[in-house]
Amino acid sequence: MKNLFTRTLALVAILATTFSCQSQNRVELTVSEGQLRTEIAQMLMLGFRGTTLTKESHIYHDVKNLKIGGVILFEYDAPSRKRPRNITSRSQLKKLCADLQSINEEKLLIAIDQEGGKVSRLKEKYGFPTFAGAKDMAISGSTDSTIYWSELTAKTLKQMGINLNFAPCTDVDVNPDCPIIGKLGRSFSSSPEDVAKHAKAWIAAHKRHGVLSCVKHFPGHGSSESDTHLGIADVSDTWSDKELIPYRRLIKDNVVDMVMTSHVYNSKLDADWPATLSEKVITGLLRKRLGFKGVVVTDDLAMGAMVSQYSFDAILTRAILAGADILCLSNNGDTYDPEIAAKAIDIIFEKVKDGTIPENRIHESYNRIIALKKKVK
Repeated sequence: MKNLFTRTLALVAILATTFSCQSQNRVELTVSEGQLRTEIAQMLMLGFRGTTLTKESHIYHDVKNLKIGGVILFEYDAPSRKRPRNITSRSQLKKLCADLQSINEEKLLIAIDQEGGKVSRLKEKYGFPTFAGAKDMAISGSTDSTIYWSELTAKTLKQMGINLNFAPCTDVDVNPDCPIIGKLGRSFSSSPEDVAKHAKAWIAAHKRHGVLSCVKHFPGHGSSESDTHLGIADVSDTWSDKELIPYRRLIKDNVVDMVMTSHVYNSKLDADWPATLSEKVITGLLRKRLGFKGVVVTDDLAMGAMVSQYSFDAILTRAILAGADILCLSNNGDTYDPEIAAKAIDIIFEKVKDGTIPENRIHESYNRIIALKKKVK
């Protein structure tokens, strides 16, 4: 694998040179500045602190005035290493979601990672059931258990006002010792066909309750030997095409609402960039080869695999150029920044104005996001 630090410096130099040359010849927009900023804001999925909403909350301002497209909820605040973050009880969560949704007439995506098992934001101590994880759901081979737990999950999310679940995990359990997939029981099976079967049942249950789902982590995290939360995970020697089978099956069946990218580095697919920042992976493989036409969301851009290697400007720029539609800014990594949405919008707007990011890339993502929101009941 090429030296990531060297590549990062090269990218910074390229972006700096590009900005210097193009800032003298600014691009003429085909829409107003306000419209462009709104479209960029719709591409942001933002994490925030707070179990209640007031007009003084920065998230209120971000939704009301900046018009960000979505929020992501957590029960644990990683920067402070404390609870609560957004969840304390059923009644509290339901009110928070209702208050968020009432800020603007435009539908807000309210997302959560509720896979069940080890990845459950809705915990028993907050008044929720203990949800089974993917491996336990699928252990019998039948989809009966998966249908039961996905129905309960979707029904619960709908009751709370959450309209997007970052699940199911469609990673194939290639490496049972993978610290972030196999060891946590997040994969349905080591058989890609079984993963596709159970994921399809999961998605169908969510559709029945009007909740969007998201398959992850493309193009496959199940063979990794390390955790992208902590740093780069290189799957070049462990990944194989069979990890694409669940995506290929589900996309062919036209059931996928959204695909989440992973931050894995795979030289078989792109010798220069991890998947989230790779045009070869997102546009070339996912869109052109597999035929996915829906919304692509990044995994959390605060993860170590991103922030340890690239600047914030570079991450945003590369992800959009690669083909990502929604940028997940959890604000739940090492630091918390209440101004992160405004900063991201300014950075992306300037990259469009100086020609680094084609304006049409923003319009493409915006149109996909609006089409997705129309699916929310």
